[in-house]
Amino acid sequence: MSETISKYDSWLVGDDGPAALVIREYLMPVEGHDGVVFPPTFAAGDGFKGGYNIDRFSDEKDGKNVCLIDSVGSQANRIEPIFAEPKYAKLIPQIVIKAGEKEVNLLEAGHRAGDAIVRCSELQEELNQAFEEVLKGNAEPLAKIAPTSLVFGAWDSRDTQAKVPRLVSSVIRAFDVLELTRSAQYIPAVDYVAEGLLDDPKDKTVHDVYAQRGFIHVPATGSPGGVIATGGIRRDATLSLAALQQLKVDNDADRTLALRRYILGLALVAFTAKTPCYLRQGCNLVLDPDKPREFVEVYRDGRRVPASITHDDALAYAIAAADAFGVGESRTVEFDKNKAKEDVAKEKTKK
Repeated sequence: MSETISKYDSWLVGDDGPAALVIREYLMPVEGHDGVVFPPTFAAGDGFKGGYNIDRFSDEKDGKNVCLIDSVGSQANRIEPIFAEPKYAKLIPQIVIKAGEKEVNLLEAGHRAGDAIVRCSELQEELNQAFEEVLKGNAEPLAKIAPTSLVFGAWDSRDTQAKVPRLVSSVIRAFDVLELTRSAQYIPAVDYVAEGLLDDPKDKTVHDVYAQRGFIHVPATGSPGGVIATGGIRRDATLSLAALQQLKVDNDADRTLALRRYILGLALVAFTAKTPCYLRQGCNLVLDPDKPREFVEVYRDGRRVPASITHDDALAYAIAAADAFGVGESRTVEFDKNKAKEDVAKEKTKK
């Protein structure tokens, strides 16, 4: 046990260990290298016309661009919930918030420990104090309640403004994409107007209602139709050990080491876990067999050394580190609508 738990200690203190672990995976659509992939679409705003997030460069005539396939936040939301699975559940406290008839695990909350559903629960004061301790240089209280917030990052933007850096980040991008469009035509089962089942729409308002409810033909042309990644698709993931070394428990060296070991264990489990192949309709990605996966330790002097940590290695270390640290208490707490009302009222006074 002692040998297992101390095997990565050189990564947690001093300047001799690597600054980060980096995984680079080359992906491809299940249909093949030239298959069509559907990126996420985003709403218009702030000068963005909406649609796919494609960064274009001055040499666009040569087809150079980068298209976002899955963002850092989206990847985190796909990976973090594994800690609710039986294999990993005992590594962290399972915090569940009961809101009406629905129960929400903290792992499902978009802003983690800073999310509204947690902030307006019985945990409000306890989490507020934990974030206050983070500002003072003590991350231990937060690790006892929401340790994955120390792995994937959190920002208590509504109250203390405490920011917890993201240790594990992952993003998927496609390079040099060709954009496609698609068109469709909805044909109703019956010509409702011609059959006298509905009145002929006399104005645009009624016509639009008919269209929305599926009573008339509706053409859809020029919609985003996916992309072909001529430059390939790549997933880049980083575990920042340099950021991990910023976590402390006051000035207590022993407790600080225990905390860092615990969070490193969770981070390694998340970092080495298999990521989902299915991202969304039309976006089913697998490893490219022609390009091997890269997994390296990156040192402060720029050296890149092949890493050999398996997921089983990571899990064994995480179990030992969690046992030594002492996992926080699992709880089910109630969402408090009065706290939610107070939260809204407090925000109104700011404006």
